[in-house]
Amino acid sequence: MRVYYSDIEIFQPLSEQNFPLTARLQLNIEVNGMNGLTRIWKREWPLHFMLIPGLFLVLLFSYVPMAGIIMAFQKYVPNKGLFGSPFIGMKNFQLLIDYPDIGRIFFNTMFIAVMKIAAGLFVPITIAILLNELRREWIKRTFQTLVYLPHFMSWVLLSGILVDILSPSSGIFNQVLGWFGVKPIFFLGSNDWFPYVMVASDVWKEFGFGTIVYLAALTSINPSLYEAAAMDGAGRIKQTFYVTLPGMMPIIVLMLTLNIGNVLNAGFEQIFNLYSPPVYESADIIDTFVYRMGVQQAQFGFATAVGLLKSIVSFLFVSLSYVLAYRLANYRIF
Repeated sequence: MRVYYSDIEIFQPLSEQNFPLTARLQLNIEVNGMNGLTRIWKREWPLHFMLIPGLFLVLLFSYVPMAGIIMAFQKYVPNKGLFGSPFIGMKNFQLLIDYPDIGRIFFNTMFIAVMKIAAGLFVPITIAILLNELRREWIKRTFQTLVYLPHFMSWVLLSGILVDILSPSSGIFNQVLGWFGVKPIFFLGSNDWFPYVMVASDVWKEFGFGTIVYLAALTSINPSLYEAAAMDGAGRIKQTFYVTLPGMMPIIVLMLTLNIGNVLNAGFEQIFNLYSPPVYESADIIDTFVYRMGVQQAQFGFATAVGLLKSIVSFLFVSLSYVLAYRLANYRIF
């Protein structure tokens, strides 16, 4: 196959995965010298120029605030500032290790996050396969639109809806349970139910948007494979297990490995808007704990130490996820 890239004629298949950007640029320089790189710059400088506002915002809101990391090693006093507060070394981290509930907080975070990752893979994959089986396009498009809508709603709005739906006194969910003789359940006030309500509501909000990726993966499966399976006597269910799922496996593995970096992100906005002191035992996660310590109790140094520890662990998980994505799915960032 003859493919052209930057005035270079290459007689082999070329793709973003098996021939990354850095390798293409290096090949261009080796073949055409610096003139080739100059041509690339002249052609693509408007695209780089468009990145400047985004880079500025990233620097302003993501990198400049990192100067506050020093608070993790201080007994921070607001009126003295970063450079006037006393330095106390690793004492905030020692307090973190000695804090009686820190193990439970980390467990809650990982428990809820892992359940969200698992359900966030299973439900979109199932819905994508079911949508793919629909033959009437108007039904398929209507259902897709309806399940996408919750993704664009904020948790501030959805939390109010959930509070009304799950209310033990007037919520429609408990009224339906009452028809079957089940006593009202305080879903948002019970430590037994609260984590699962968080997972279910998160899946309900996000599964429609998540199906987009898997529907795209389904379009890449060769239709002749289904025809061959049908000729061999395979029904719809067997075609799903022996054709559809194997065809989707690369993107499933990729999404799973990339989600490893989210094992400490249980969803601050969702839980913050729905939890209360009675469910701290099962609902308190790292982000809500940092908020209470830093904002409500003004223990800025201690809260920063907790946030810094979470960031370091999350960075390790993200790095691991990219390594696994490259090993298992041949996915590269560059």
